Amino acid sequence: ISICRDLPNIEVITFSVNGISDLEPLHQCQNLSELYLRKNNITSLDELFYLKTLPRLRVLWLAENPCCGPDPHRYRMTVLRNLPSLQKLDNQAVTEEELSQALVDGVEITAPPARRSVENGWSESTASSVAGSSTEPDSELLSCSLEETNKTQEELDMKPVSRDKYSSFSPQETDCSCKKRNNVLSAILLLMKELDAEGLEIIQQTVARRLQAFQKKELQEE
Repeated sequence: ISICRDLPNIEVITFSVNGISDLEPLHQCQNLSELYLRKNNITSLDELFYLKTLPRLRVLWLAENPCCGPDPHRYRMTVLRNLPSLQKLDNQAVTEEELSQALVDGVEITAPPARRSVENGWSESTASSVAGSSTEPDSELLSCSLEETNKTQEELDMKPVSRDKYSSFSPQETDCSCKKRNNVLSAILLLMKELDAEGLEIIQQTVARRLQAFQKKELQEE
């Protein structure tokens, strides 16, 4: 996510399911208002140190990261103590009572996390993440892709994708292609929020032509 250092004006970022462990590149995104980091490899809540400098951050989705730990109350209180401007955390609205309680039950983060040593461009956490993902059964990858795409749809207040839309994909697809397709779809859905009516009409026409081309190809193959 080092590209974020060159995007100081970006307002919404969706990085769910990307193996991210370091949030340092985000600290210069001063206009960031929504950040989706669900299901990554963030191991320490000390990473919140880099988000404390973002004055406009109102929505954060951090669930399903190792840093959430076994105590959901302590996790939520710590996040809210360090990011009291949040209006929604993990798709749940933040209340005034929680912000007050966070001053008591939350842990204040005053320093950035200590980094592990990096050898040959790979950190220990990255290596373990890759090793773990390589053993994931192919049959679970398709379900993962549909689940994560619908999570992104939920984040963007859009209608979920039905399972039959994914029936054409082979269960033998690799982990890489599964995640790539999901990431591309998430990026497209996110960018569509920025389009006006004229832009959406262009997208609609382009999609219609692409679908016709696919249907024609399938008929030729038959």
